[in-house]
Amino acid sequence: MEQSPLTQQPRPEAFQPKIVQLYNAALRDEEDYAEKSEGFWREFFLLKPDQPALRTILEGLGPGDLLHIELQTRELFARAVAHLRGAQGVADGHALDTLKTFLSAVLGKKYMNPSSDIINVLAGLDHVDTVFSDFVGALDGITRNGRSLELREKAVEVALAVTSGAYQTSLLTYFIQRDLFPAVMKFIQDADGPARIFQPFTLLGLLANYNKFEFQNPYQLRLADFVNEATIQKIIQSTGYTCQRLRQQFVDVQDDIPEGWTLSSTLNMIGLGAIAPGGKPPPKVVYDADTAKHMFTALPGQEAALLLAAYDFTHANKLFCFNFVTLPAEKGEEQPFAAYISLTSYLLQHAHLSQRTTLYTHLNLTVFRLLIEDPVLCKRLCSDESKVAVRLARQRQPYLPLVRGERVAATAVMDVMINGINHNLRRRLDVRMYTLCVGILLRIISYMSRSRTRLAYHWHEFFRSLLSLIKFMNTYSADLKDLSHIDTLLDHVVNLLALALSAGEAFLPGPAAYDDLFYKVVETGDTLVKFRDTYDLAKRGSNSIDTRLRRAWIAGRSTGRRTSGRC
Repeated sequence: MEQSPLTQQPRPEAFQPKIVQLYNAALRDEEDYAEKSEGFWREFFLLKPDQPALRTILEGLGPGDLLHIELQTRELFARAVAHLRGAQGVADGHALDTLKTFLSAVLGKKYMNPSSDIINVLAGLDHVDTVFSDFVGALDGITRNGRSLELREKAVEVALAVTSGAYQTSLLTYFIQRDLFPAVMKFIQDADGPARIFQPFTLLGLLANYNKFEFQNPYQLRLADFVNEATIQKIIQSTGYTCQRLRQQFVDVQDDIPEGWTLSSTLNMIGLGAIAPGGKPPPKVVYDADTAKHMFTALPGQEAALLLAAYDFTHANKLFCFNFVTLPAEKGEEQPFAAYISLTSYLLQHAHLSQRTTLYTHLNLTVFRLLIEDPVLCKRLCSDESKVAVRLARQRQPYLPLVRGERVAATAVMDVMINGINHNLRRRLDVRMYTLCVGILLRIISYMSRSRTRLAYHWHEFFRSLLSLIKFMNTYSADLKDLSHIDTLLDHVVNLLALALSAGEAFLPGPAAYDDLFYKVVETGDTLVKFRDTYDLAKRGSNSIDTRLRRAWIAGRSTGRRTSGRC
């Protein structure tokens, strides 16, 4: 008798979603592999993707395993691309979600021969041109004209997954041949908030840097020629928003805002918090030194990749630079450039903890140098028009005087550079970082002396830090003398000190500040002599420390007599 179809089947130990069953079927290692039917793939992309499950399956496969099932992975990739190009309903969105997870996992493996192995896994050498051209073309079309911002954002995420995962391979040439810049900029223009702009702008930064020293990168040219000011301002607002988020990661580890006096804080301090207005505030988490150091080492977060794109736009585009410095804050928000200055101060205080933090610090300092080297922008930064409130890092001693409220932007930049000098003194000195910091200070002081601009600033801290750097270089000369490019740093230090002595009357606020500088120099006379002899600075001809400081001293003394006469 034929068994009834209504016979109860044994209950499985665990129910498995249908899409996960399809994942396992699509990636199953089979000796006699046969392509899946059209109906299989139609169902595959109609079901909502389970990205964690797909990621778990792919993480369990090593590079060799993926190469062993390359027929399966090629078919999955080709079918996903086909659904991007001719999708109906929700299939294109599901294909993008699947591709994002699939490509992130596949490209994250360590292959013996990255370019050829990844090509074999995704398309095969015979079909890679056709498949990847269709793939990049589909991403371009969806990013430009997708039916919704959410769908277009998913296309950007997939492009970013490929760009970041295959950066050291030849696959990115397909993104160079098919220019995505117009599509990505149109998405940024249509974006409804700064959070949506982070990923497309980061994508442009990565593409603009791909082999840029080996050929004329078209994305670099696009950045230089871009003149849509409204879109530029949206990018700058997103940059400021990202800088605030990155800074908050440092603050979450150690809150460095000095608490002001309030009635509530006073009552809490003496044990009467119960009667304080608003009740007792929740206690702040305080980490021990080792834990905090470990947490700082992992910072900044992944969002810091946007800083590369900001550097490229600053380097290539004058209109971007002008808007970056001048764009005002939206109501109730922090000015983007102030957030950028603030983040740089936190990076500088922890630059020594990891190579990654060091590189991002160099990147931001190079942006400041580019801005300061522009006479128009330097004038703006040193004028009252640039006044802005800037939160600077105070997570490590020594502290500079706390400035509350708005200040001229150049003084905040100088504080960042001084903090960088004070907090990174080590035997294995980061010469590039110090050259950038001292060079930026030299350019600001040069402009101020030429334009006779006087800014309210704690100049005694400025000169104390400069002379402390000279003392440090004397003490550890054996470790520093043979470092690469140390001569450039020495020139900057000597030139900055000589300029301050010779032209201090033009930018210092009054005779008292000028006298304080001369007193410090006289007090450290022996240190300067040792500095000259240790690094053979007397042999530098017209650029010798003897020549420069002697001229500066004579000019300073004559200026001092004129100043005293006026007094």
